[in-house]
Amino acid sequence: MSSGLRTVAELMCIAARTAPKSAGQDFVVTKIIEGEACRELGEAMIRFGERTGKRNFDRDGQNVKDSPVVVLIGIKDAKAMGLNCSACGAEKCIVPNTLEGEFRGPQCAFRLLDMGIALGSAVKTAAMLNVDNRIMYRAGVVAREMGLIDADYVMGIPLSATGKSIYFDRKT
Repeated sequence: MSSGLRTVAELMCIAARTAPKSAGQDFVVTKIIEGEACRELGEAMIRFGERTGKRNFDRDGQNVKDSPVVVLIGIKDAKAMGLNCSACGAEKCIVPNTLEGEFRGPQCAFRLLDMGIALGSAVKTAAMLNVDNRIMYRAGVVAREMGLIDADYVMGIPLSATGKSIYFDRKT
């Protein structure tokens, strides 16, 4: 089963790569982790929640531990569009990646939209192939902290193929 999930993950990365990007500039990065790396990420997510007191890192961490494959999608070194549109909350375009937190920011709203479109394209691909998945902010935070992907802003998408989706109807 996990070889099939690996193939789906590769197709998801292709979908993210080929998704439309603002001004045709591509700052999207992807990575696939499998097996033991998923278990380690899930355990690190649980510890992160305990360390920070943030809710649901344990719940999502267990989901990641139970997933044979996780797709990571982020943006790296994204430049501001230069439109001075204020969508990011600043009057003029921000200087990206000057603050360090769970993610590096701030980020241009257009680059975040690019990442969102890439994420949507990836999960659509998984759904078309009947693979259960869920976009997880918490997986991205910890994957970045662990250095599993070189990205400034990242989300994780665990994959599963069981009789019932493990990502919904979960205990909080």
